[in-house]
Amino acid sequence: MGKYILKRLGYMLVVTLILTLLMYLVYNLIPVNRAENEYKETMKSNKAAAAWSEEEKADFKKELYSKYGMDGNIFIRYLRWMGLYPYSGYSRITHEYNPTFNGLLQGNIGYSYKEAKPVFDVLKEPMKNSIFINIFATIAALAITIPLGIFCARKKGSKRDTLIQIGTIVGYSLPGFIIAILFIFLFAATLGWFPVSGMKTLNMVYTSKLQEFGDLMYHLALPLIAMTFMSLGSMTRYVRASMIEALSMDCIRTARAKGVKEKTVVYSHAFRNALIPIVTIVIGWFLGIFSGSIMIENIFGLNGIGRTYIIALQGNDFETALALQMFYVFISLIGNLITDIVYGFVDPRIRVNK
Repeated sequence: MGKYILKRLGYMLVVTLILTLLMYLVYNLIPVNRAENEYKETMKSNKAAAAWSEEEKADFKKELYSKYGMDGNIFIRYLRWMGLYPYSGYSRITHEYNPTFNGLLQGNIGYSYKEAKPVFDVLKEPMKNSIFINIFATIAALAITIPLGIFCARKKGSKRDTLIQIGTIVGYSLPGFIIAILFIFLFAATLGWFPVSGMKTLNMVYTSKLQEFGDLMYHLALPLIAMTFMSLGSMTRYVRASMIEALSMDCIRTARAKGVKEKTVVYSHAFRNALIPIVTIVIGWFLGIFSGSIMIENIFGLNGIGRTYIIALQGNDFETALALQMFYVFISLIGNLITDIVYGFVDPRIRVNK
């Protein structure tokens, strides 16, 4: 197991390096040059700067390119972003370079020039909100779909199973944004039970932490209900199909023939065998906790990672977008490793030591 994990970590390192290079090259194809834009803006708005000599203007431009990390060719800029090549730190006062290492490997994930603060500070609050929202939705969805899928598998072909299957097909077929809009129309606009969007009541002064939390949950109730509902169709069908296959196995028939209790047969023997395909989906869900929901967060106006990513792309805040993209890559690679390791615990027949 240990050798396998080390081997996979080595593969992940190689894949990460390749993906970081590709993503950095893609984002640098976008025709936005902050150094040139600031230089032109300064020359237009600052009369004193417009009167500088050509040498002073050239020094100022060098300083801007150094400030935004845009001096050097594309591969030097990539190495600088990774923290493997020093920033030049050009000063037009001393006409010298002050090299410093300050990149991804040093823990600096970038600086958002749009927000005028480090990317870490930009992502801290949205990340916390996305994790909080998705944990609630994931736990609620699993608490409903797993028992419902097992029930449908046990009652295969019954009227209740047919009705549930019709409902799951409808829920699975409808696009997520349609479900979200329908929920807003029904529960917010028509019935007025929940607010349409946002995470807090405007201009409200909280007298306690409990009141603040209650107001937050009031605003998050409708998004959480919508997210849970969207997850019901696919997960219920996965669990049902896996359980039907498991219940038809010879070992299950043998257990029943020996007089083992039905609950033991279903929840101990059958469900254990049905876990393999379910584990992949469940781990994917939990990893999705950290990536946010672009659609839900935008429709309901929630300050989460998904909405932050869209805003960063729309506002040319590529440092934030690139940092988030790197985070998604890391989560995906870790998720694949965790999935393979969990397979070995779920099914003893699977060994991950090679």
